[in-house]
Amino acid sequence: MKKLAALLLTGTMAMGLLAGCGSSNSTAQSGANQDNSTNTQAAASSAAETQAAESSVAQTQAENVGEGEIIVFAAASMTETLTQIKEVYEAAHPEVTITYNFDSSGTLKTQIQEGAPCDLFISAGQKQMNQLDSSADASVNTEGLDFVNADSRINLLENKVTLCVPESNPKNINSFDDLNKALTAGDILFCMGNSDVPVGQYTQKIFAYYGLNEEVLAKAGLITYGTNVKEVTTQVSETSVDAGVIYCTDAYSAGLTIVDYATAEMCGQVIYPAAVLKTAQNAEAAQYFLDYLTTDEAMAVFAEVGFSPAK
Repeated sequence: MKKLAALLLTGTMAMGLLAGCGSSNSTAQSGANQDNSTNTQAAASSAAETQAAESSVAQTQAENVGEGEIIVFAAASMTETLTQIKEVYEAAHPEVTITYNFDSSGTLKTQIQEGAPCDLFISAGQKQMNQLDSSADASVNTEGLDFVNADSRINLLENKVTLCVPESNPKNINSFDDLNKALTAGDILFCMGNSDVPVGQYTQKIFAYYGLNEEVLAKAGLITYGTNVKEVTTQVSETSVDAGVIYCTDAYSAGLTIVDYATAEMCGQVIYPAAVLKTAQNAEAAQYFLDYLTTDEAMAVFAEVGFSPAK
């Protein structure tokens, strides 16, 4: 009987221990589940707070674009794209009015230098921007001009220099090599930009690449000139000349035939710098507009005619 009682007592104690372990495990599991639930709720709350903060920042940035008139001096080759962007920007920000002045970068540089009101300058070449920038090399900014807010200056876009012909292509020009042969033979009427116009300066580099003498060719009556790229484009479009060098963006806009693209070796990269000016009457709004021009939305408009983001 004593042995039986001992066995019964041992069994009872064992069952108690097992029950105790089961209870501990259940309690621990319950605590772990509660901790996991708390952590999940905390993570979700943190994510929601982050999203709300980002949304608030984005909304503030969208709303805070300044107000009033922004006067933009821009290269003539940007006429179509910037006009389209103006409509979109002003519709989204009715408190802002954008006024453009389109012309050759050399003419715009001179107007700024002479005191014309301008908030934002977008040039078709680095030279004209450098001539207004006190931080540029003195060999370029020879007059020591100080109009550019260097902190705002960026390389905005890249364009391509192209050789274009009228629809009939009367001289059968299909490449820069063909142009070189025709000019050498004196059997073509060719149009290029003036020497103070970026597209004209790029053309001069192409002449140098081929060893062509512009002065001799001009005296022989083989070259006509345009005061900006739009004038060169018009002469080609109207078949007033046999060929002309313009930007691919102008060729696309005018529906002209591009027969060749100039390589970087021939004339370098075609970079469009942009900057808010120190003399700006509305620098804040101009900076916001410049920032907008770098967005995907604006770049999509530029890309439609052949521009690409500057690299």
